Amino acid sequence: MAKYCAKKGIQLIIVMILISFFSFAVIYAAPGDVSSMYINEQMSDEEKEAVKETLGVNKSMPEQYWSWAKEVLKGNFGISYANHTSVTEQIVKRLPATLELMGAALVLSVLLAIPLGLWAGYRKNTWIDNAISGLSYIGMSIPSFWLGMVLIIVFAAKMHILPSSGMHTVGENSIIDTIRHMILPCITLSLSNLAVFIRYIRSNTIGQLGEEYVLAAKAKGTTGGKLLKRHILKNTLLPIITLLGMNLATIVCGSFIIESVFGWPGIGTLAMTAIGTRDYPVIMAYVMMSGIILVVGNFIADILYAFADPRIKREDMANG
Repeated sequence: MAKYCAKKGIQLIIVMILISFFSFAVIYAAPGDVSSMYINEQMSDEEKEAVKETLGVNKSMPEQYWSWAKEVLKGNFGISYANHTSVTEQIVKRLPATLELMGAALVLSVLLAIPLGLWAGYRKNTWIDNAISGLSYIGMSIPSFWLGMVLIIVFAAKMHILPSSGMHTVGENSIIDTIRHMILPCITLSLSNLAVFIRYIRSNTIGQLGEEYVLAAKAKGTTGGKLLKRHILKNTLLPIITLLGMNLATIVCGSFIIESVFGWPGIGTLAMTAIGTRDYPVIMAYVMMSGIILVVGNFIADILYAFADPRIKREDMANG
């Protein structure tokens, strides 16, 4: 297991280096000159050069990347162009809100997908299966930002049941209040993953129903919930560990949109504001943090899957 973890760790480091270079290269290739935001016609040539020197834009791309990467390794993402405060401090302040929303959405989608997917697969081609499958197709088709706006109109503007935006009510900072604010964005963010998980679990359940160990259990009189819980559940859910890692990309990208729709004070909202103001240090920090969440999540999923199914570890080491 140590060799397997070390191999995955090396892959993680390589991917993170590539992500850092890509995020820097995209910003470097963006049209316009960052220094133009701080230079005006009244400045002398010496003052203009001083501004460029401070921003580091008068260096070559490799030099700029190396200077930036060294600071990132120290945990320093630079200073925001918009508000002149530490980008790292802004990320640290907002990251917990994003992780809370992403974690809640992921847990909600898994908890709902397991019983729905199992039952749909077990009752294949019945009205129950058709109803669950139809809802999952709808969930995969609905744009998340559209669903978010509909939920705001229905539950906040019309029915006044739930808050429409933010993370806390002004003057109140209780857990209950936070949960009430989280309900709508969590439902919106979890829907697409819920639909994917249901389809995957349903397909795996149908496949497991034809296995010999299931047929033997049926021959002994085991049916319904006992059959699903005792025999099918474990083998059906093992691949879900990998699917969770793969769908982290959907969660990360979705949070960027959902946080903006619901005014959730996470790094997605911070990034959206930074894009509007061309605040490049914040944008690069967001890309890096999103990459870290995605890569580390997949790394954890690989390790957990290797623990759950040792065959994966042996096959990977044999091929590597």
